[in-house]
This record gives sequence, structure tokens and C-alpha cells, in this order.
Amino acid sequence: MKWGEITKLHPSRFVLVEAIKASSNNRVRYLEDMAVIQDYNNSQEAWSGYKKLHKLHPNRELYVFHTSRTDVEVVEELFSGVRQRI
Repeated sequence: MKWGEITKLHPSRFVLVEAIKASSNNRVRYLEDMAVIQDYNNSQEAWSGYKKLHKLHPNRELYVFHTSRTDVEVVEELFSGVRQRI
């Protein structure tokens, strides 16, 4: 599903999405096709849903966005530290 379709189906909502098709260019991630996992009333619920699903499936490319955004480009950050699983 394209971002424009998602914003029409879920106006003024936080959405947890999975990237189905995405590409990167100059450290920007472009999400071309997405699947909506869940929509939420507020950011706390959305991030809670994200954390639960990410813990179960850490290899899935998941994001939380508010549908008031006009686009869903994501700046890629390089991580060079130690991660600790709690």
C-alpha cells in the first residue's frame, strides 16, 4: 500500500507499518510499499505496539508514523556501539 492510501484510510492516526518494498539512497530510506499492522489513537500506544512486535520479530522493518505526514522518508543512522538486550 502506498502512503497516500494509508493516510486516506487512517486519517489523523498513528500507524504501525511494515516496509514491504523500500530502497536507500544517500542515507535516506524510501518506503515504496507498506502494510499497516495497526492504527492507534496516541503515540504511546503505537510505540508500545512497535516494541512488542519488534521484540518478537527483530528482522522485520517496522515504523510508526502519524498520518498527518506528507511523506515517509526515513534518515538512516549508523550505529557503532554495543547493544544490550534487556
